[in-house]
Amino acid sequence: MPATVLLADDHAVIRDGLRALLEAAGDEVIAEASTGAEAVDLARDLEPDVAVLDISMPGMDGITATRHMAEGNLSTRVVILSMHATSEHIFQALAAGANGYVLKESAGRDVVAAVLYANAGRRYFSDSIAELLVRDYVRAAKRGDAVGPMDSLSLREREVLHLVVEGRTSAEIAGQ
Repeated sequence: MPATVLLADDHAVIRDGLRALLEAAGDEVIAEASTGAEAVDLARDLEPDVAVLDISMPGMDGITATRHMAEGNLSTRVVILSMHATSEHIFQALAAGANGYVLKESAGRDVVAAVLYANAGRRYFSDSIAELLVRDYVRAAKRGDAVGPMDSLSLREREVLHLVVEGRTSAEIAGQ
């Protein structure tokens, strides 16, 4: 399903290129911004399906703009476009509410897919970003810093889960 898109980058040539790619794929670019503040205002006014935000813009950066959109309960999903391939930038973007992270070096092939995924409520990362995230997680797991899904459960929650896995009914579990 085609998406309505807001493009925000402080370089007009980047916006022009992204517009051409997205419109060739059937998406509709409904607005462009050159600052994060302008992007937040346009997202609030126009409610695009997806906003593609450069991480480095004058004034308000793309991560701060993403946070403002999330805090404003806007339904617009955000894809961050960046030249920064560091865990810190990626985690900040995700914590702010971004649905995807695409490197400018691979934007030509990834931005259309990222918009498609974000519009469907899914996450999208450039291949090199996905590799970086996995590598960092594996490194953290080896150090013992990684948190698995079971680590967040209390002892009682683990006991109940174990009983569910054994096939016990809710009444049986409650009785124990």
